[in-house]
Amino acid sequence: MNSHSEKPIIIQSDRTILLEVDNPQYELARDELIRFAELVKSPEHIHTYRLTPLSLWNAAAAGYTANQILERLAQYSRYEIPANVARDIIEFSERYGKLKLMNVNGQLAICSADPYLIQEIWHQKSVQPFVTKLLDKNTILTKPQFRGHIKQALIKLGFPVEDLAGYITGDPLKISLKKTTQTGKPFTLRHYQQEAVDIFYANGSVAGGSGVIVLPCGAGKTIVGLGIIAKLQCATLILATNVVAVRQWLTEILDKTDISPDLIGEYSGEIKEIKPITVATYQILIYRPNTASDFPHFSLFNKKNWGLIIYDEVHLLPAPVFRITAEIQARRRLGLTATLVREDGKEDDVFSLIGPKRYDVPWKELEKQGWIATAECHEIRLNLPEHLRLEYAIADSRTKFRIASENPMKEPLVKKLVARHNNDQILIIGQYIQQLEHFAKELNAPIITGQTPNDEREKLYAEFRAGTIKLLVVSKVANFAIDLPDANVAIQISGTFGSRQEEAQRLGRILRPKLDGTIAHFYSIITRDTKEQDYAANRQLFLTEQGYKYTILDANEIE
Repeated sequence: MNSHSEKPIIIQSDRTILLEVDNPQYELARDELIRFAELVKSPEHIHTYRLTPLSLWNAAAAGYTANQILERLAQYSRYEIPANVARDIIEFSERYGKLKLMNVNGQLAICSADPYLIQEIWHQKSVQPFVTKLLDKNTILTKPQFRGHIKQALIKLGFPVEDLAGYITGDPLKISLKKTTQTGKPFTLRHYQQEAVDIFYANGSVAGGSGVIVLPCGAGKTIVGLGIIAKLQCATLILATNVVAVRQWLTEILDKTDISPDLIGEYSGEIKEIKPITVATYQILIYRPNTASDFPHFSLFNKKNWGLIIYDEVHLLPAPVFRITAEIQARRRLGLTATLVREDGKEDDVFSLIGPKRYDVPWKELEKQGWIATAECHEIRLNLPEHLRLEYAIADSRTKFRIASENPMKEPLVKKLVARHNNDQILIIGQYIQQLEHFAKELNAPIITGQTPNDEREKLYAEFRAGTIKLLVVSKVANFAIDLPDANVAIQISGTFGSRQEEAQRLGRILRPKLDGTIAHFYSIITRDTKEQDYAANRQLFLTEQGYKYTILDANEIE
């Protein structure tokens, strides 16, 4: 048994938790922490997590009790848990579900066993526009059309509601999963995919039917979505990040279910079909002729009697879509993502309007079981050349980031890495088009940017998958939902400020399991002591969250 001094975590009274990376129990502790705490920063030796009300409510919704959390913390904590932190864990955890939204004699009501809490809510100004009557000491009747707005108002007051008001069934749809795919390969849900489906479905009861499934890129989130559609057997609207992602969904639906092709449709900038299963882009939904006008395509939500709405990459859900989601709370809602973190801080809106976290699996667990590839992550630091130092010193913050990102010293380093991996499938990913065009020319490689027509993109992706192209230069269009199963090396030459979702997507490009079991490599090229290094630290949070260790190297160490 380890002595106290060898335990890996220290819990502080401000609810932060320090985790020692070089400790033999580091991985075990990290996999527990990520279930109920948020990672704040992850430099080399000590990682900092924070217990927040939302992280504890998500844990409670996923079935973690306060006692289980306290037991896990005690198991790995070097010192006693501060009394105020233990109290906060109990108090916050218990708040989830203290208020329930229920159907009372055909009316939507806020219910609680605590009459004082009902009185407190009844007198809250932010809730008053959505409620109609204090029915009794435990029940407030509400306006059903404001089901989402009530949940948003209550979470801001610190009381996340458990929504047990039920759902409309939607139009029936006969659909089942195939036993073999179109290529003749046997097909069945993996154990964790089946588990995610069952937890979301919850035997068809009001306890299930809304929430978020968190799985790594490459672990088959789309398959979980198909499994849930097959369980519910109802008309489904799927929202995805872009046209390539939409087509990927359409391909998977045809490949793995028995549904007839004339029952599935694409609703995008290019095609406007509304079928029993419709896959739409977020972009088309938030299109409007000008900022003063309304969103004409929001009507899609009411064009059919949908029984399920799937939000792919829910961490990227555009803010206007929350508005319409608040108004369709009677329909089942599934969010799919690799991380609950949003850059705009709207995690509480995801919790209120899509639903809480229902299921997650640490990346490393799936890696051990062979479902996703083993990946090594490296940050390689180089200096800013002398002739750019003055320009950098006097530039504003945004320009500083760009100068550091476009550091010309990156070119010889990238050429070395490409030579080192000359038998691999390599993606070079970046943010700035001019920089990418330069690299494409220097390396004699094809390039895909936002300007590349969809047909040409799909042709290049197909050639890359077939191995006829070994090296592809891509802009941020490749971040989302592109199936490049044979990429095993990603070289990031520039990124979007501190976006940890972007890091997730980019690592996800190389995480599809390799047939020959080879290791995937993720390189991030960073200019030392600049804005770029500051932002890189934030992007790495995601990889640390999922259990990937970053090795930090100097450019001189790359032969």
